[in-house]
Amino acid sequence: MQAKTTLTVASVAGFSAVALGAFGAHGLKGVLDDAMMTVYHTAVLYHLVHSAVLLGLGAWLMLKPDNRWLQWSANMMLAGLILFCGSLYLMTLSGIRPLGIITPFGGVSWLIGWAMLLVAASKLNTQESE
Repeated sequence: MQAKTTLTVASVAGFSAVALGAFGAHGLKGVLDDAMMTVYHTAVLYHLVHSAVLLGLGAWLMLKPDNRWLQWSANMMLAGLILFCGSLYLMTLSGIRPLGIITPFGGVSWLIGWAMLLVAASKLNTQESE
C-alpha cells in the first residue's frame, strides 16, 4: 500500500477498533460468556495495536514512498487485522467456533509483516533501503 492508502486504512481501523471495543464493553456485557468476552477483548487489543502500527507505517511511507518492504509490511498488517481480528469478532458474535481456524493465518500475516518491518529498519542508512 502507498502512504495515503495506509494512513486511510489506519484511520478506519483505529476508529473501528475503538467502536468495537465500546460495543464489547457496553453491548456485550451479559451476552457473551466469560471465555468469549476474553476472546473478544483479545481481538480489540490486537486491533488497536496493529491500527497504530499501520499509522506508523503510513508515516514512514510518506518519507520512503518506494520502499517495498514497508509497502508489503503494511499489506501484511492489514491482512492480519482482517484474518485475526475479523475471525475472532465473527466467532464471538456468531457463536460459530470453527471460525477460529482462520485466526492463526492472521497471526502468521502479522509475523511476516513484522519481519518485513525489521528488514526495512535494518536497511536504514544504506543504499539498499529502497
